[in-house]
Amino acid sequence: MRKQSVRAIAMQAIVAALYVVLTWAVAPLSFGAVQFRFSEIMILLVFVDKRYGPAMILACALANCFSPLGIVDVIFGTAATFCAVECIKRSKSLLIATLWPTLFCVIIGVELNVVSDLPFLFTTFTIMLGEFVVVTCIGYPIFKALMKNEALLKLIKLD
Repeated sequence: MRKQSVRAIAMQAIVAALYVVLTWAVAPLSFGAVQFRFSEIMILLVFVDKRYGPAMILACALANCFSPLGIVDVIFGTAATFCAVECIKRSKSLLIATLWPTLFCVIIGVELNVVSDLPFLFTTFTIMLGEFVVVTCIGYPIFKALMKNEALLKLIKLD
């Protein structure tokens, strides 16, 4: 296992903390059957540098600690994020990378169906739609521009 620099660890901690704060700041939009979790854009940092993966997984778990569904959301939400992170790490295309978080919203749909007795298909669709809007429609153009800015890219890479 490769040693990480203090800077890399600090950057991961900052990213995780920012994700949690952004999620809680708009909490009514971050949880429930219709979600627009704007902090999810940050999952695309994993495309830039795979080492952001653990920070994103931890951030999701921490943000979900105060979800209305409690520990169930910590487990299911973190599982969905873990799956998305693992697929983003292997993606060769930024556009494809943006689609993984949306795909794994199926896990959240199952969670809300089982725990809250919400209709599976409709709930999964609304959660996927929110994730698609945030990560693909908003996050993709932001990260596409970021990837063209060498100075900014160098700043966020964990070298």
